[in-house]
Amino acid sequence: MNRVAVLSAGSWGTAFAAVLADAGNEVVIHGRRREIVDAINIRHENPAYLPDITLPRSLRATTDVAEAVAGADHLVVSIPAQSLRDNLTAWAPLINPRTVVVSLMKGIETHTGLRMSEVITEVTGVPADRVAVVSGPNLAREVAARRPAASVIACRDETTAKALQDACVTPYFRPYTNADVVGCELGGAVKNVIALAIGLAAGMGLGDNARALLMTRGLAETARLGAVLGADPLTFSGLAGVGDLIATCMSPLSRNRTFGEHLGQGLTVPEASAATRQTAEGVKSSQSILELARRHGVEMPITEVVVSVVNGTATVAEAAGLLMTRTPKPERYGV
Repeated sequence: MNRVAVLSAGSWGTAFAAVLADAGNEVVIHGRRREIVDAINIRHENPAYLPDITLPRSLRATTDVAEAVAGADHLVVSIPAQSLRDNLTAWAPLINPRTVVVSLMKGIETHTGLRMSEVITEVTGVPADRVAVVSGPNLAREVAARRPAASVIACRDETTAKALQDACVTPYFRPYTNADVVGCELGGAVKNVIALAIGLAAGMGLGDNARALLMTRGLAETARLGAVLGADPLTFSGLAGVGDLIATCMSPLSRNRTFGEHLGQGLTVPEASAATRQTAEGVKSSQSILELARRHGVEMPITEVVVSVVNGTATVAEAAGLLMTRTPKPERYGV
């Protein structure tokens, strides 16, 4: 039996912890709030993030990070992307050299342009072949409710990826492995930005044609950036690419889509944040992704528009016009 520590009792951290517990692992989840930890331990629920969902009775929670991490074979991290560096700096001395670190996070660090796996290796010194990424169409509430889902486990080392795959397979959760860490992380990060654009379109009542346009061209943006960063283009045709994009852009359970819809309905960024209540990673990562693209000479017009709206340099009413007035060009994959 593997011992797994999950750092964060948010919605996706809790849902993945439940998957791991259902798969037969000994799982300890760390939560900062005592009331959430007590609810998981006593009532087997997380009412703050996954109300009305019954969690595995074997899942245990603690407010003590050291207790959670002690003896862990796998350390799963699921916190807001922009807080990763500071938290890891504090946690790094607790991580056993043999532990595999697993990222559930989908974002690009501001100012550095680093992917989450790169932040992990830089801060902790854990080698890249012991850092794995889980990405795919995984809406936390559906996974926690044990509805069928699949995901991708990406790691440079095949043995490490296979070990994590074996540790999280259940009758309702099907993990695949992939060596393309770059592609899987980019797919997960950029789709949040495209989901914000989809939400804007939905909030403005622009219709299904506009949403199809944004999803398709959003995937092209992702592929363009992936190509210059060394990703496998086939990754974007799989679960961590188009699969994650569809789920995040189309579901009302998606925080990024919901945030964008609030903006499209006229709310300000602070108002949309309060209404969404949970972190929408695309809001902060959009600027980082755009800076990364500009650094490599990659055009990402949808991302540019989202950044303009979020930063207040363009109004929601101007957003559609900014996209529709671009110079027409031939359509080719990745163009």
